[in-house]
Amino acid sequence: MTEHEKFHVRIKVRHYELDTLGHLNHAVYHSYGEVARLERMERAGLLSSGMRELKLAAVLLESHIVFRRELRAGDEVDVTCDVKFGSGKTFHMDSNITKADGTLAAEITCTLGLMDLDRRKLVDDPRGRLEQAGMDMDVLLGA
Repeated sequence: MTEHEKFHVRIKVRHYELDTLGHLNHAVYHSYGEVARLERMERAGLLSSGMRELKLAAVLLESHIVFRRELRAGDEVDVTCDVKFGSGKTFHMDSNITKADGTLAAEITCTLGLMDLDRRKLVDDPRGRLEQAGMDMDVLLGA
């Protein structure tokens, strides 16, 4: 992926995902964000990394969405996923859901952590732990 190619997943809105108003149900927007987050992590090696051996798993701690435009059956959307690490035990994976014509439909911000599955506690330095597990950080961060 080059600097100008932003990571995204293309999804087509399906009829059964609509609410009684005829637009995409609010919970499905979150599902679309989850699809992009998991796809990004899989491309970075989640399934082949040593996360299971290290007894670590990514956990969603908080998710917030701002709805900008409605989505209807048949709309095709691109769902981005940007990963940002700071200091501490958490990191962010944020998504924009954009219609094929470029209209921003929703913005999703998510806070995640890495959980030690034995201790059931978040670990320090999630970026370092993902690197230790063998994740391709260039792919994960879009470098």
